[in-house]
Amino acid sequence: MAVRIRLRRMGARKKPFYRLVVADRRSPRDGRLIESIGTYDPGTATVKIDQEKAIAWLNKGAQPTDTVHELLSRAGVIRRLAEPEAQEPEG
Repeated sequence: MAVRIRLRRMGARKKPFYRLVVADRRSPRDGRLIESIGTYDPGTATVKIDQEKAIAWLNKGAQPTDTVHELLSRAGVIRRLAEPEAQEPEG
């Protein structure tokens, strides 16, 4: 099953508000979703992402769309994903 992290449009007409959702790539834009992991308000440029859920889905192989990849970068999720896990000193 190909899974994408993408935006789901919400809000009133001409006042969009988006949710970052994990969905099957074959489902429609505002259709069935697997999990909601954050929100994006383009009016105020506010991005709120549950970083733990986002990293977990990216580690499972979910592919973000171009716009979502930019939002994840802005929120620092991509940087956290690229960092190696802190190794505990053996002793």
